[in-house]
Amino acid sequence: MPRFFIRQNQIEITENGKIVTITGDDAHHISRSLRMASKEVIEACDMQKNLYTCELFDFSEGKVRARVLEEKQADTEPPCFIRLYQALAKGDKMETIIQKSIECGACEIVPFSSERCVVKIDKKDEGKKIDRWQKIAEGAAKQSGRGIIPQVKGVLTFGELLKSLCGTVLFCYEGEDTQTIKQALKNAKISGDVSIIIGSEGGFSQKEAELLKENGAISVGLGKRILRCETAPTFALACICYELEL
Repeated sequence: MPRFFIRQNQIEITENGKIVTITGDDAHHISRSLRMASKEVIEACDMQKNLYTCELFDFSEGKVRARVLEEKQADTEPPCFIRLYQALAKGDKMETIIQKSIECGACEIVPFSSERCVVKIDKKDEGKKIDRWQKIAEGAAKQSGRGIIPQVKGVLTFGELLKSLCGTVLFCYEGEDTQTIKQALKNAKISGDVSIIIGSEGGFSQKEAELLKENGAISVGLGKRILRCETAPTFALACICYELEL
């Protein structure tokens, strides 16, 4: 069943129940791309984890309306807020990381620049990049049935990253004193936010690793094999969701 995201002001309470109004690209997608008709059913999520099963009944230029048949809480969100800090990666790797990470349960993605990042984003180009990444995030959220649209934040410097850390923070590092992510998750006794920090293609410098530890981050390993920077986030998120959800 197709899922669309709406805001609270798109829900109208009438004598005959709740009516959802969908506009813009989503309305065009329903009527033109999907060629849906009256009495067909969609899902609408209000980005506050409320999920509505709706029956389409009215199609007009740039707008589609639907009656709410059922309302319930979305059950597709992880039990805690999972934040991914991802170092900037080359080419289209960032787009792949954002898409797959959201499918795997990331609630927020924070790009950052580190010492070994090859990619540098000018401030004048950053807005366009974030807009592009946010559209990918929305598409992934729809496809995977999320109860929210995870946000892609602005790019942080490494210093800004250190100041923003909170909750349980894990950073993936190949250093000698790492524990496995499985051990770290069991030992942390997680009850609040979880953040996972992934480096760029070149990983973290020793100085960066020490600064992360000094600021409370837990160094973890992701197994005996070396993972690419676009593979590591989904692997780590899968481990977190396995430990907390399954």
